[in-house]
Amino acid sequence: MLFNSADFLIFFPITLILYWIFPKKLRYICLFIASYTFYMFWNPKYALLMGTSTIVTFLSGILIEKLKYKRIVVAFSFIINISILIFFKYFDFLIENINIILSALNIQLIEKPFDIVLPVGISFYTFQALSYTIDVYRGEIKSEKNIIKYALFVSFFPQLVAGPIERSKHLLSQIQNMDKIKRFDYHRITEGLILMLFGYFQKMVIADRASIFVDTVFNRYYIYNTTELLLSALLFAVQIYCDFASYSLIAIGTAKVMGIDLMENFNTPYFSRSIKEFWGRWHISLSTWFRDYLYIPLGGNRCSKFRKSFNILLTFLVSGLWHGANFTFIAWGAVHGICYLIEDITSKFRNNVLNKFGVKVHSFSFKFLQAICTFIIVDLAWIFFRAETIYDAFYYIKRMFTKIDLWRLFDGSLYKLGLDCFEMNILIISLIMLFSADLIKYIKKETIYEFLKNQCLYFRWAVIFLLLFFIIIYGKYGAGFDPKQFIYFQF
Repeated sequence: MLFNSADFLIFFPITLILYWIFPKKLRYICLFIASYTFYMFWNPKYALLMGTSTIVTFLSGILIEKLKYKRIVVAFSFIINISILIFFKYFDFLIENINIILSALNIQLIEKPFDIVLPVGISFYTFQALSYTIDVYRGEIKSEKNIIKYALFVSFFPQLVAGPIERSKHLLSQIQNMDKIKRFDYHRITEGLILMLFGYFQKMVIADRASIFVDTVFNRYYIYNTTELLLSALLFAVQIYCDFASYSLIAIGTAKVMGIDLMENFNTPYFSRSIKEFWGRWHISLSTWFRDYLYIPLGGNRCSKFRKSFNILLTFLVSGLWHGANFTFIAWGAVHGICYLIEDITSKFRNNVLNKFGVKVHSFSFKFLQAICTFIIVDLAWIFFRAETIYDAFYYIKRMFTKIDLWRLFDGSLYKLGLDCFEMNILIISLIMLFSADLIKYIKKETIYEFLKNQCLYFRWAVIFLLLFFIIIYGKYGAGFDPKQFIYFQF
């Protein structure tokens, strides 16, 4: 079920009413049923996979507290869950690359025995379940004895499919105390609805509109010149941010309406002044997951410089592979990892050079230059993320810098790439609105709700009606339009 579908517009109000009607002590049962219903809209049989992961990690948590050999239980939980993830997500990828090697050696190829469909959200709920096992093992939480409450933690529908990836200490504790949540809290519900509204604006007005231009160019990038390729790369950065951040915002808002707080997943990432800062602002739930459950267990920065560098690079490579079964994602992770290492290794040298030349590092101009340079690196890396192959990515970048034809900015060619002049203007206006909202958040450290709450009544409602107007009038939906799936559903 998509957030931007008619099904959800029916599903959510019904779920909300039942949630309020149910006795407080039975609310978790209501949400558990709703969550599995939500997930089974895609494919009912894949709910068995999520159920398997849930049961394995639930029993693991209990056994860790009871048995002496705790590491064996943790290893068993990891093997089962990671095996399921590898099979469904990477089986075809492994077969394909094994056959490449066999072909080079003139050995008979392996025939794929069956087709595998990637279950929606498997990477997200698997990581969430595994983090629970580790938290119990570390003694950070007690194991949950109520399997329905735990199953709800794994399957909670707002963040089930594309995150944020929640921690047991945060989400499970709220589920355990769900009976203490007020049925109706005006400020809480208002905040949730405004966050959802802005999320829908990002998805339906910006992301889905930008995707039309991006898909047109990327699908036939070899016939286009610098202007189209550069603009398409810029718009893909916009598309993936608005697409993924919108899902997180809608998820956070939906949960908040029900009295559940989810962690922030995006915090103005394109204002970052370094790759390190970018990963503190982009997909925060995943980056902190890899930090806490991979980087630190590997030794983190409590080891030699070489081992630290290795840990950083490996974490980024695994992060890239997590996003998809393709070398393009590994390359994307490698680009970020290498740039992160360069920043880390050269930090002292760069500071000394800047001090020697008297550069005002706290000036707006210097910070702005840092943000621009960081965005360029991030945007170039996104090309690998979007491309079908590594060759396509490199050829795309090559054409972007060699097939220069600036006249295309003025001859109307850009309006023949899926978006006419009117549609392009709507996109530009929407981007200005998004930039303003992110700039306010970056400077004032306030969400859009917190900002509007402190404004006069007329301004507040003007912004709300403006967002509604853009979503209803200019949102990409309606007859002949198939609601566009969120990009991160494929992960």
